[in-house]
Amino acid sequence: MWFLVKAAFWFSLVLVLLPFLDPSSTEKLQHGPKVEIGDTFSAANEAFQYISAICVQKPDICEKGAETFVALGHRAREGARIAYEFLDTQFAETGSGAPDAKIMTGTVAPADNLHEEAIEGAPTFKRTPVPEKRLNPDAALAQ
Repeated sequence: MWFLVKAAFWFSLVLVLLPFLDPSSTEKLQHGPKVEIGDTFSAANEAFQYISAICVQKPDICEKGAETFVALGHRAREGARIAYEFLDTQFAETGSGAPDAKIMTGTVAPADNLHEEAIEGAPTFKRTPVPEKRLNPDAALAQ
């Protein structure tokens, strides 16, 4: 639900700011109503306080509202699952997971004997090589 509130806020903000980018709209809006920033913030603050006070005055409204949002959340989750399954059936790879023959990926086909030859020619160690402890340069100069 908060996603929808945030999306609506940002979308409305974009709609409010778009006329600043168009010079012809500036001429049209000069004769329109003016907006006072201070009055706007105080109105928004009063609206928030009024909505917050509803839960104190009538808690049953907040309970029903919470139940409604939970039900809408479950429906949205189910809708997302249905959309995912639909998109999965439309765009999923078919077959055994092999890419289509029409697609050229630019890969080189592996040569089976090259791998075996590389293993045969590799050196074998009787013990794992471990780096030896370094000498302290100051101690070496003192001797």
